[in-house]
Amino acid sequence: MSNSNQTLKIAIIGCGGIANGKHMPSLAKQPNAQMVAFCDIVKERAEKAAEEFGAEGAKVYTDFHELLKDESIDVIHVCTPNDSHSEISVASLEAGKHVMCEKPMAKTAAQAQEMVDAAKRTGKKLTIGYQNRYRNDSQYLKQLCEAGELGDIYLGKALAIRRRAVPTWGVFLDEEKQGGGPLIDIGTHALDLTLWLMDNYKPKSVLGSTFHKLGHRENAANAFGPWDPEQFKVEDSAFGFITMENGATIILESSWALNVVETGEAKTILAGTEGGADMKDGLRINGEKLSRLYDTNIDLNAGGVAFYSGAAENEADLEQRLWLDAILEDKEPVVKPEQAFVVTQILEAIYESAKTGKAVYFE
Repeated sequence: MSNSNQTLKIAIIGCGGIANGKHMPSLAKQPNAQMVAFCDIVKERAEKAAEEFGAEGAKVYTDFHELLKDESIDVIHVCTPNDSHSEISVASLEAGKHVMCEKPMAKTAAQAQEMVDAAKRTGKKLTIGYQNRYRNDSQYLKQLCEAGELGDIYLGKALAIRRRAVPTWGVFLDEEKQGGGPLIDIGTHALDLTLWLMDNYKPKSVLGSTFHKLGHRENAANAFGPWDPEQFKVEDSAFGFITMENGATIILESSWALNVVETGEAKTILAGTEGGADMKDGLRINGEKLSRLYDTNIDLNAGGVAFYSGAAENEADLEQRLWLDAILEDKEPVVKPEQAFVVTQILEAIYESAKTGKAVYFE
């Protein structure tokens, strides 16, 4: 396909929070996208989505296998709980559809590998919904890193720290469906961002720890209202120490509930031989010039913003536009499946290490 005038017919599988919060509103703004089918195990959710975002005559399903029989559908967006990401994505690729799957790629590295293999085998495009790469600060910092402004980046800190913001809806607290708590939910974004900026996807070893210290509390203070301690089956915080084959080190910190005052989500701190960067308060670059240290805040509001229909694009809109462009222009998506696979591999290793108390080494 290389016809940019073509309209892509898109189906949404899983019509819950992330589909309503990100995918469908952003797809609705794309001139070359039409949402023609909606699937959810709760039929009313699919019907509501079809009514709000569907093209005329949009179809509603409760079984994704039935939806995949429709040969007119070009693209599938998988917005279901983590444990079904791989099964649905592989089936969709095998059915000849391009797939955007919500993050994390899968619950396990083995499932993620099946997705990578299916994309290669079918020649269809597969991408994962890591929208934080599309933020202004991320895009600018990526350009700096690619231009060598930070030199050889040998330390990264991936931060996804909430003080008290445990999601109390959906299946977030269900280990069976999600595969974990804050690490696999928000830690995954911070890790993806850090690996991408460092352009380093060769892990050597991982040491991890997870804690379930605050989840047992009754009537806990929480941004989304108190959680049910009986339902809280996942960790409330998790940490990883990752060494890469070239000697670079990444420290990953994630929490939904942790007694800290300084918080930040999907943020990274980088240190290289020529300079450093952090996203603590906007984007800040530091270094040394003429034997003096400096740090500078980048003004991301002054120009350089991608404009679309006379208004600045937010990261979710940019994510969808570039994804559809990748299909229509037959080029690689911004988030490559092989990159997302490494994220899942590292997350799984942190959980494994936390369980055994030993470091996990990669072949």
